[in-house]
Amino acid sequence: MYGFETVAVTIVATLVFAVLAPIVGCLLSGLDRKISARMQGRVGPPLLQPYYDVRKLMGKENAAVNGSEGVYVTCAFVFTLLAGGVFFAGGNLLLSVFLITLSALFFIMAAYCTRSPYAEVGAARETLQVMSYEPMVLLMAVGYFIAAGTFDTAGVFSLDAPVVCTIWGVLIGFLFVLTIKLRKSPFDISMSHHAHQEIVRGVTTEMSGPTLAKVEVMHWCENVLFLAWTALFFVWGNPISLLVAVVVALLVYFLEIFIDNNFARVKWQAMLKGAWIVALVFGGVNIAVLAFI
Repeated sequence: MYGFETVAVTIVATLVFAVLAPIVGCLLSGLDRKISARMQGRVGPPLLQPYYDVRKLMGKENAAVNGSEGVYVTCAFVFTLLAGGVFFAGGNLLLSVFLITLSALFFIMAAYCTRSPYAEVGAARETLQVMSYEPMVLLMAVGYFIAAGTFDTAGVFSLDAPVVCTIWGVLIGFLFVLTIKLRKSPFDISMSHHAHQEIVRGVTTEMSGPTLAKVEVMHWCENVLFLAWTALFFVWGNPISLLVAVVVALLVYFLEIFIDNNFARVKWQAMLKGAWIVALVFGGVNIAVLAFI
């Protein structure tokens, strides 16, 4: 019965996430554009411009170089929603990490199947990004387990203090790779949300219409989930901690926008080396110290 209840809760959480995450993610994307424009001395588009863009894409013809492209993108989208459902249902954080990684692999396959040289270069760079951030994300899940005593995200509500008090080094390492996962400069090497970065948009070069709209909505959901992972560090048994966690997540998102607008793109070698060094120094050392205490 316990297993059935867990599955039922996860399904409901996934459906709720599928409805609310695109709304929140759309607003965050619109806020990103407004803040970026102000930093650059421009007025910027309306707050709902991301929604208008997606609605326009949904109305276009569904043209694809390879019919498998849409299937791979759909699979990536579904696994993103499942990752969010598992997380917000209070389920296993490590499973949520694995699901979002599986989503990234399907997204890479969607680019490769087009056989476009530009999309293939973007897919290769996307693979490098996964190789860069994945060790630190896994260390984040392990650090959470050590601090909370469980992989279940619901476990934080029984704690007397937030896990950041114990795994602050892991948090620093995770914030570093969060820039990669949110596709912000200086680590947006596979594709950029800014038109001035490149003429051909990397991994999504051959995607258009409803398929590209699906990718955009998927990224909205990913942003919500990644910020929720950040907020998890600041939640404990006190209900007011939820408000604290939301405020921290928004401040982190503003910091990511600031970094995005003030740092130029780096080479993939610097990204890979930097992410692994940070994972080892902050995440690895923090976990090693806790393991031997």
